[in-house]
Amino acid sequence: MTDEGEPRLYVNRWGDTSDPAPGRRGSYTDVCSCFDQSRPHPRARVGFHTERQDTSAPGWQHLLELIDEAAADGREEFRPLTELSPEERRQIITLPASIARLTAVKHLVLYGSNLVRIPPEIGAMTSLEEFTPYTSYRLHWFPYEITRCRKLTRSTVSTRVLFGNYKLRPPFPQLQPSADSVGDFDWGNLDPRRWGATAMHGCSVCDRPIGQSGLHQVWISLRVATDVLPLLVSACSSACVATLPGGARDYIPTPHKGGRVDQPTSDWD
Repeated sequence: MTDEGEPRLYVNRWGDTSDPAPGRRGSYTDVCSCFDQSRPHPRARVGFHTERQDTSAPGWQHLLELIDEAAADGREEFRPLTELSPEERRQIITLPASIARLTAVKHLVLYGSNLVRIPPEIGAMTSLEEFTPYTSYRLHWFPYEITRCRKLTRSTVSTRVLFGNYKLRPPFPQLQPSADSVGDFDWGNLDPRRWGATAMHGCSVCDRPIGQSGLHQVWISLRVATDVLPLLVSACSSACVATLPGGARDYIPTPHKGGRVDQPTSDWD
C-alpha cells in the first residue's frame, strides 16, 4: 500500500522502469488528468481512459513474445517492462489476454507502466502472490476477476490514483444502465469510454458467457492483498450482482453505479 502526492522519483526496488518526466517529450508514460491526485475534488466528473491498444505496435508484439517465453519456462516472477525499450513501454496501455497462461507466476511487476486497464484474464494467474503496479499513475481501477487470485496477499499500488481512494475520495465513472438483453453487442469491439473495456466475454462473477442474458456493471471497493481497490464488475445478471460481498470498511458498503454517489469523508475533510 502506498500514499504519495504528485509523481516524483522514488528508490526503484522493482527494476529500471521509473520515468523521470511523465508526459514530457522523451517520456515513456503519458500524463493523466482524470482527476487531481493532490487535492480532493469528490464532485469532479471522471471517466474511463478511452485509448485502444495498438496491437501492431512493436512494444505489443515484444510483450506477446515475453509472455510466450514466461509461459514456456514456468518462471515465478514476471517483470516484462524491464525487457522493453522506453518507446515500447509507452505503447503498452493494457495487457494481452494471454497473461492467463502465466499460471506459475507468483510476482507480477508492472512498476512505472503506462497502463490504463488490466484485462480480466489476470484472474487466471492462480499462483499470483504479489502484484506490483506501483507508480502506474493512469491505472485507476481493476477488474473484479483479480479476486480469483486466491493466493494474492501482497500488493504495492499507488493508492492516490484510484477511484474512490480513502485519501481524496475522487468519484467513480458513471456506468451505463443495466440491460437484461444485449444480444446486438459486438463483444469484441466495445467502446472503452462507455464500458471501460474494448472486449468482454465471461461474467465477472460466475464466468458464464455474457450475451443474451444481459450486462450489469457495478463498482465495488474491496481489500485485495494489501490494498483496497476499486473493482469493476461486469455481470451477466442482477442475481450475480446480488452475490457480491459488501464493500470494504470505510468505503461505499454496497455495489453501485458510480457518478455522484455519496462516499465516506476523505482524510482531508
